[in-house]
Amino acid sequence: MGVKHGRDYSEILVELTGAVGRISDGYIFFEMEPEEWENLPEESKLEVWEALAEDLFYALGNEPVIKVGSGVVMYDKETHRINILLGDEDLASVVLV
Repeated sequence: MGVKHGRDYSEILVELTGAVGRISDGYIFFEMEPEEWENLPEESKLEVWEALAEDLFYALGNEPVIKVGSGVVMYDKETHRINILLGDEDLASVVLV
């Protein structure tokens, strides 16, 4: 189902990919070891983040809070945003409308 949005999906996906990529230990979501992640080429890392962003976009429609590494990705239905938090720090916010 995904989250409701009014913006072009491809623009949202680019922003969400960049946002989840800012979670330094997000590779834990994929049950990877730090060494495994570090050995991946940058192009492969970008593909992994993009796939995660797509999955999150659709999963947040059913589960509004998803843990990714030490970060949290949350869908705020009221403000039509996806917020990415690391502890109390707001890493990024993706506007959906």
